[in-house]
Amino acid sequence: MIDRYSRKVMTDIWSDQKKYEIWYEIERYACEAQANLGVIPKEIIDTLDQNKHIIFDAKRINEIEKETKHDVIAFLTFISEIIGEDARFIHQGMTSSDILDTCFSIQLFRSSELLIEDLKTLLKNIKNLALKHKFTKCIGRSHGIHAEPTTFGLKMAQAYTEMNRNLTRLKTASEEIRVGAISGAVGNYSSIDPKVEEYVCKKLGLKVEEISTQIIPRDRHAAFFSTLSVIASSIERLAVEIRHLQRTEIMEVSEFFSKGQKGSSAMPHKKNPIHSENLTGLSRLIRMSVIPALENIVLWHERDISHSSVERVIGPDATVILDFALTRLSLLMENLIVYPENMEKNLYKLNGVIFSQNVLLKLTQKGISREESYKIVQKNALKAIDDDVSFKDLLLNDKETMNVLSPKELDQIFDISRYFKHVDTIYKRIFG
Repeated sequence: MIDRYSRKVMTDIWSDQKKYEIWYEIERYACEAQANLGVIPKEIIDTLDQNKHIIFDAKRINEIEKETKHDVIAFLTFISEIIGEDARFIHQGMTSSDILDTCFSIQLFRSSELLIEDLKTLLKNIKNLALKHKFTKCIGRSHGIHAEPTTFGLKMAQAYTEMNRNLTRLKTASEEIRVGAISGAVGNYSSIDPKVEEYVCKKLGLKVEEISTQIIPRDRHAAFFSTLSVIASSIERLAVEIRHLQRTEIMEVSEFFSKGQKGSSAMPHKKNPIHSENLTGLSRLIRMSVIPALENIVLWHERDISHSSVERVIGPDATVILDFALTRLSLLMENLIVYPENMEKNLYKLNGVIFSQNVLLKLTQKGISREESYKIVQKNALKAIDDDVSFKDLLLNDKETMNVLSPKELDQIFDISRYFKHVDTIYKRIFG
């Protein structure tokens, strides 16, 4: 992924140096297990430990790979150039996927640990907004059209619960991917003891894959990347909400605008929701990983390498972008500007028709059929919008309505507080 959408703390996990360090660590623990079992001399461990801080020469390894056409063999050849004759004891009974898949699991799990912390920070910032604006009145919209009053706090509380579900999903997905396999050419330990696998995985903080072929089954990875994509869609959902609410004619919230920031090369007045728009685009990139990850499940027999090229791209790209996106969204929510006065103004933009359901229900309770009640309410509501007059005043002058309702009852119907009577109940469910 390009530097523009990357954080070093995440890209370091996917660097060649880190990858080779993990490969070396896997080989070292495998040798230690083999030595404990008496398969190879124990002296090899001292040799490996003396060289454990190797600065791996990626250029040299790539040169070897150009000849071998095999990255793990190129790595092992490089190691043999460093440690000499003892290198023959490395990789005993193992296959390349034992190294590649176990390393990939470690990289994905370490990435998920960062993403989990990102989500926790985001949740904190969303929660702060939810608590601060618990009773900040605003209009709820369906189909983009004014519906009924709600609170901005409830909007944020909904975003909080969605992201909290994502945190649970990610923890589950990260545990599912936290497995290693050192099982040999077709997964049946023909040339290596399963105890080696158990030892290596324990040392690396991994669980043992219950049964592998030559590889760890890719349904695990598909679930992981699917989870990242669900999180991406949640990010986009919140970003799009902010974009809509920042429209000039709405202006209920606004992204922070830093000193010296410019909105347009042509129009100096512009303050665009660029962070939210950027998050929408990044979410699309993350979701691109899903279909290839699902298709990687289907491999020939015990293994082919059709999955390999895909994972070399989607592994780093999806995790790096999501880390960046979560961090950006968290900063955006922490500094979000909220305009309660505009929310209040927008509430009454349609002359009170947002209370139409209350009128409808009250008329039916007074004995008028639902169909007839609907006609009465709709007639007056649409007139209020079209003629830009008070919906309540129209009802006060509507004989069919006032035949069954008193002015006092109409006042109660237009009491906005009724929409917020259960906010505390909802908050208690979410925040305790």
